[in-house]
Amino acid sequence: MAAITSRKKKRSLTPYLLIAPAVLFLAAFFAWPMIQGLILAVYDDEAVLPLVAEASIEADRTGELPQGAAVAILGQQGNTIDGELTSDLLTEQWFRVTGTDPDGADVDGWAPETRIRVRDEASDGTPIGGTVRPVLGENADPLTPIRSEPTERADVIAQLEQRAPVEIAEITVLEVWFNVSAVDEDGQTIEGWAPSRFIRAFESGEEGRVDRGTDGQFTSRFVEKMLDDRFFGPAWRTTLLLMVLIIPIQFVLAIAMALVIHARPKGTSGFLYVFSLPMGMSDLAVGILFFSIFTSNGLLNSILDLFGLIGDNPPTYLGADTRGWIIAAIVLAELWRATSIVMVIVVSGLQAIPDETLEAAELFGASYWQRVRYIMLPLLKPSLQVALILRTILAFQVFAVVIALGGGEIVTVLANETYRQYFELRDNNVASAYAVFILLLSLASSVFYLRAMRSQNEVAES
Repeated sequence: MAAITSRKKKRSLTPYLLIAPAVLFLAAFFAWPMIQGLILAVYDDEAVLPLVAEASIEADRTGELPQGAAVAILGQQGNTIDGELTSDLLTEQWFRVTGTDPDGADVDGWAPETRIRVRDEASDGTPIGGTVRPVLGENADPLTPIRSEPTERADVIAQLEQRAPVEIAEITVLEVWFNVSAVDEDGQTIEGWAPSRFIRAFESGEEGRVDRGTDGQFTSRFVEKMLDDRFFGPAWRTTLLLMVLIIPIQFVLAIAMALVIHARPKGTSGFLYVFSLPMGMSDLAVGILFFSIFTSNGLLNSILDLFGLIGDNPPTYLGADTRGWIIAAIVLAELWRATSIVMVIVVSGLQAIPDETLEAAELFGASYWQRVRYIMLPLLKPSLQVALILRTILAFQVFAVVIALGGGEIVTVLANETYRQYFELRDNNVASAYAVFILLLSLASSVFYLRAMRSQNEVAES
């Protein structure tokens, strides 16, 4: 018997190469931003400020304090700036001066700006000469120490008398470090040094608080801040209200429009073009369009005035006391703008239904509405499922229409509060918490629709 040799089938890489760009796109523009947003909502990268034993970033830690902790300022010291000079630094200047000490010896060293009175400047304003400031107080040392380095920790190499003339050879700027004492989260008193950029000193100069930290930790503070926001409740309720009002009406209209097109009356193409026209307009453009309708001198009042239905004082529809009218205008704008999206999906589903099925039902005496109820709608379930998921997600994201018609103050939604936290309040973490909340609502609604609108085969398989 002839030997049967089996050859291992070579795996084709073509499908993987075709799908690779899509995977890379989703990873770069969806997965990565979503992960970063989730991290921002639950992780505070400035939550904890470590204290060190000396005024140096390389010194050993003595403890750590949470952001906002009250501290007592025990002292301060200048230190070399680590990084760029920014506006949140508390700094001190040191001058490298040359002069003559009381014994007539030449002196070349460093003195703080507070001990030198500038009397001569270059053409660009740079100090080039001055005198040593007098020392006040009966017990104060009349001599000013000159140090080898621009820091109070450096060795004293000479001393200068008060009012002694000096030349300023160099200027350096140091960041102030604070020696602070505070009670940590465990109730223990800790003491250490921290840069001034992280400590907000009060006017007394003896007390302050931790303005921000350098180490991060996971926290629920941003979610709690979102829940405690006075706009969260109104935004959440208004978003749900708009969904309840818009989605059912929109689906009834979309199915009716799709049935008209599916019936193929004369001028079907014209109906399709007219129904699809709003899809070419942006959210903001639609909001501005409907604002022009409902404003005091807009189209609605012009028509009412034409028929003599209003007097000299036209009614105000989009004002601070007309919240109901604003919601009604938003509902109408969203119905006009997004119904065509649902209609296109339903039309695609109707075209997938075999004509033979509908003709057979008609042959057996089923009326048009019976065919719609018992044949079309059940077979449209996958298309309606997709449309419901898409439209619900878009309802959670409604923003531009609300801004155009209500300004985002009288009527607000979750997307508007996300924008307000990010752009107006500059709180990226709370804005991310709002965005994550919208994402979770969208995922929950999608899962609900997928479970509630399963086909019989899907129910049987589960």
